Amino acid sequence: MKIENPSREEIGKILKKAKKIAVVGLSANPERTSHMIAKAMQEAGYEIIPVNPAVDEVLGVKAVASLKDIKDHVDIVNVFRRSEYLPEIAKEFAEIDADVFWAQLGVVNEEAYHYLKERNYTVIMDRCIKVEHAMTK
Repeated sequence: MKIENPSREEIGKILKKAKKIAVVGLSANPERTSHMIAKAMQEAGYEIIPVNPAVDEVLGVKAVASLKDIKDHVDIVNVFRRSEYLPEIAKEFAEIDADVFWAQLGVVNEEAYHYLKERNYTVIMDRCIKVEHAMTK
């Protein structure tokens, strides 16, 4: 079974409904893609939670070391880590019971995909959240 993303229409609905995005692997370096995309999403009105044990703060928000350190409900977990890290992140994601697992462009892992789909989570892989957001306007 291959990975199937929700339709563009469904993705648009997800982005309209979502308020809070936890960004796993968010870099404090403004030159990094994760930083640029999270900044754009923050400017578009989303609450961004940086998830990175190596930084204290990104985009004016205190970072957490892992998804399990987030107290409130998370709408989207946007992952900027290499594909081999996805199964571990997927398990943390299921523990916090967020709504949507979103792996950034170029990031795909079938094991993580099946793990989450078996638990009835919405999974999006290999798509850029900023590009998808721009298409929903």
